[in-house]
Amino acid sequence: MMHALAQKFSTLLIAFRRIFASPVAGILNILVIGIALSLPTGMYLLLQNAQGLVAQISGAPQISLFLAMDTTQEEAGKLRKQLGQHNRIANAEFISRGLALEKLKESTGLEDVIAGLGNNPLPDAYIITPKQTDAKSLEDLRNELQRLPAVEHAQLDSAWAYKMEALLEFARIAVLILASLLSLGLIAITFNTIRLQILTQDDEIQVSGLIGATDAFIRRPFLYFGAMQGLIGGIAAWLIIAISLLFLKAPLATLSQLYASNFTLHPLSMADSFSLLLFSVYLGWLGAWLSVGRHLSRMAH
Repeated sequence: MMHALAQKFSTLLIAFRRIFASPVAGILNILVIGIALSLPTGMYLLLQNAQGLVAQISGAPQISLFLAMDTTQEEAGKLRKQLGQHNRIANAEFISRGLALEKLKESTGLEDVIAGLGNNPLPDAYIITPKQTDAKSLEDLRNELQRLPAVEHAQLDSAWAYKMEALLEFARIAVLILASLLSLGLIAITFNTIRLQILTQDDEIQVSGLIGATDAFIRRPFLYFGAMQGLIGGIAAWLIIAISLLFLKAPLATLSQLYASNFTLHPLSMADSFSLLLFSVYLGWLGAWLSVGRHLSRMAH
C-alpha cells in the first residue's frame, strides 16, 4: 500500500517537473488556461453580484390592494387578519384614505387643487410585501389577492420583474456558451501539449509496450501531467479573479457612495472555488486522456 502511494506521488512529482521543464512554455500554457477559465468564471461572479445590486436598486416588489369605497372597519380588520396569516406575505401595511391623501399632497404639491375636490376620492389600501419575488410568484399572488372580499383592485407592476429575469437568463446562457467554447479550447491545449510530450518519449513508450506494460501504466503519467497542469491553471484563474476584485474595490466604493449604496463585490465562495479547481483538473485530465488514447490506438494498429 505504502509502495503504491509512494509510486503515485513520485509520478505526480515527475509530472510537475515536466510542466516546467521548459519554463517559458509551461508558464505560458498555465497563463492561457488561467485566463480562459477566469473569463466565464468572472462573468458568473459578476452575474451573481449583479443580482444583489439589482435588488438594492429596485427594492422589494410590492402589491397594492385598493379596497372598495364602501368597505367597513370590520371588513378591513378581517382582511388584515387574512393577510397577516398568509404564508406567502412577509408584511402587510395599511394605508388609510386620509394618510394616502396627505402623501398625495406632499408628492404633487397640488394642495389647492386637491382641497377643491371636496370628498376624499382615495380608497383605503394595503401595501403587500411578498416573500417570493420571482415574476410568476408575484403574478399568482396578485391574482389570489384580487379575489379576496373587500378588495376592489390589486395592482402589481410586474414588467420589471419579467424583464430582469429575461436579462439574467440571457446572461446565464451567454456565460454557459462561453464556458463551453473555452473548455473545448482548453482540452485542445492539453491535447496538443500531451501529444508533444508523447512524441518526445515515443521510444520509451514503445519499449514499455514491448516488455508488457499495460495501457493504464503508460497512460498514468500523462494523465497526471494533464490534471496537474489543469489544477495549476485553475489556481491561476482563481488568482486572476481575486486580483481583479481588488482593483475594482476602490472605484466601486466611490460609485456606491455616489448612489448612497453599500454594495460590495463578493468573492468566489468556497464551493465555487472548489468547483473551479475540480473542473480545471477534469479538463486537463480529459485532454490528456484523449491524446494518449489516440496514440495508443495508433500503436495497436
